[in-house]
Amino acid sequence: MVLNYIWIAFFLLAFVIALCKLVFLGDTTVFPEIMNSTFVQAKTAFEISLGLTGVLSLWMGVMKIGEKGGLVAALAKILSPVLCRIFPDIPKGHPVMGTMFMNFSANMLGLDNAATPMGLKAMQELQEINDKKDTASNPMIMFLVLNTSGLTLIPITVLLYRAELGAANPTDVFIPILLATTVSTIVGLLITSIYQRINLFNRTLLLFLLSISLLLAGGTWGMMQLSQVQIEMFSTSLANIILFSVIILFIVAGIKSKINVYEAFIEGAKDGFTTAVRIIPYLIAILVAIGVFRASGGMDIIMDGMAWCANAVGVSDDFVGALPTAIMKPLSGSGARGMMIDAMKTYGADSFAGRLACLFQGATDTTFYILAVYFGSVGIRKTRHAVTCGLLADFAGILAAIFIAYMFFG
Repeated sequence: MVLNYIWIAFFLLAFVIALCKLVFLGDTTVFPEIMNSTFVQAKTAFEISLGLTGVLSLWMGVMKIGEKGGLVAALAKILSPVLCRIFPDIPKGHPVMGTMFMNFSANMLGLDNAATPMGLKAMQELQEINDKKDTASNPMIMFLVLNTSGLTLIPITVLLYRAELGAANPTDVFIPILLATTVSTIVGLLITSIYQRINLFNRTLLLFLLSISLLLAGGTWGMMQLSQVQIEMFSTSLANIILFSVIILFIVAGIKSKINVYEAFIEGAKDGFTTAVRIIPYLIAILVAIGVFRASGGMDIIMDGMAWCANAVGVSDDFVGALPTAIMKPLSGSGARGMMIDAMKTYGADSFAGRLACLFQGATDTTFYILAVYFGSVGIRKTRHAVTCGLLADFAGILAAIFIAYMFFG
């Protein structure tokens, strides 16, 4: 229901803004630009879905091998003591625990091509134990919020863009991004737990979170001992080694369990293709709404208003140049990436706005895109508190990014 209101709001606001620009400013280009954006975004949504087809078929085929080979169930059993605290409504030892863990791991390592198919597979498994097929269950919402919070250990894409745009030290945003995305994830976990009345204060979960924190701190310290070139080589190599190792591990598990690995892969790949096709209408709906709002000038109005508010209370508006990235990130990953690049080109890669835009890009994930794709893949229409929790986690990440940017670069 919330997504329905937001979708309508994008169109109505875009129409009002465009009408005002036409009547009061005589801008005759605004409506043609809006209509052009609808065609462009619809085509983009289809191309994204088409591009996902091959990746989804590959990874859902691999996941099917792991499922039939018993590896996913083994992961679920190992992780059950921790994940059952966060997802109390999931039966203990259910295979979806292993699938979710693999999705979280892929996200932390920046393996987007693997994370999305694993996430969609997990959502399908969560739908199987969902009593109301058109309504998001508590585990679905928690899983989606943890995805939208965008916890990333190695933001290699941001570092590479900074290097390409001439940053003196492209890796200087590494620790700030890690801190900001950690805040976003923790806030998302806490807010969703409050909504769902989940008690997080137990020894098992606290020890797990402490271990993760120590691992992140150790990894961060180790990465900062390397040069920019070494970090890029290490991150890229590690990501690809892990990715290919997962495929080999699943195949070996299938062989060990004496299943027909090839047939299992084909079965999963067919599911991947069907899922990609099912996503198309949902993706077109959300991307067209976003494109219309952008083309109307709504995004510019929000940015100018934020600058005015900052100046009115005597706060520096240095952060305003990076705001388009923050505003766009929950809506569109590629759009936010474009805004980040634009900020670095306009203000300089080593400017405050340029660095802050990188923090915004790495602090959270594309909430509406993930919501449309994940829920759309299983036919969820009633999202309950998913949008609220996801956006609050995004907002926490944005505030943390601004604070951390002033602390490191202000």
